[in-house]
Amino acid sequence: MLQEKRLKPWTIVRSLPNVEKVVVGEFRSWSDADGHLKILKRMVPADRLSVVFDPVVPA
Repeated sequence: MLQEKRLKPWTIVRSLPNVEKVVVGEFRSWSDADGHLKILKRMVPADRLSVVFDPVVPA
């Protein structure tokens, strides 16, 4: 799982009203994540979606 997370550091998250975050998708590149974000915003314009960089920090 750690290796897969390291390969997909760009994440689309959905912000919920109770300050929760839900991961919608994980992507290898920013451009892939941004493209999916644009499509999702057209499909569900009321959702608060954003792209974040979530690097894996070695323990």
